Amino acid sequence: MTSLADLRKNYSLGSLDATDVDADPIRQFQTWFAQALDAQLPEPNAMTVATVDAEGRPAARILLIKGVDERGFVFFTNYDSRKGRELAARPHAALLFHWIELERQVRIEGRVEKTSDAESDAYYQSRPLGSRIGAWASEQSTVIDSRAQLEAREREISAQYGDAPPRPPHWGGYRVVPDAIEFWQGRPSRLHDRIRYTRDSAQAGAAWRIERLAP
Repeated sequence: MTSLADLRKNYSLGSLDATDVDADPIRQFQTWFAQALDAQLPEPNAMTVATVDAEGRPAARILLIKGVDERGFVFFTNYDSRKGRELAARPHAALLFHWIELERQVRIEGRVEKTSDAESDAYYQSRPLGSRIGAWASEQSTVIDSRAQLEAREREISAQYGDAPPRPPHWGGYRVVPDAIEFWQGRPSRLHDRIRYTRDSAQAGAAWRIERLAP
């Protein structure tokens, strides 16, 4: 059996310098995301979302990014879930994209706000019917007796709303408004390239500083 301590990979696909990147980290992210799509990576929109609760205890899980623009990074979930309760108590989060095939990571930190009702409604209506029903059927993060209980609830909701369920009041979007974004490119000998953007204000139009970090 291979020792965990012996598992390693040497990164050599690319490089990254402050002179290579866009002055705006959102545009830089969109460039890298387009390259991840072009490379046909499995679920390039998957990201880790990290939050902390009122006592400072951290938690992380994988979600899918559903929107990014100059305002920030958007995902959708149940507001009553564990992550929803944590964001209500401490409205800040960290996101992590890991595109291992490209030897890249993107780290994003910032405050979190709910998207507008119109944005949440529009995305909810774009989802497959089963996913819309599921948003009603699952009381996310609560203890249930069995899968049969969940499936019974799914049938009840389907019978109640048919093909046109409205968006549940407990379900919608969050936007991470970044004040720090880091782009990481793997390099040989663990001397990785790290370019970080920071700004003092998360308001749109605030100036970004670009710095290189030691690996």
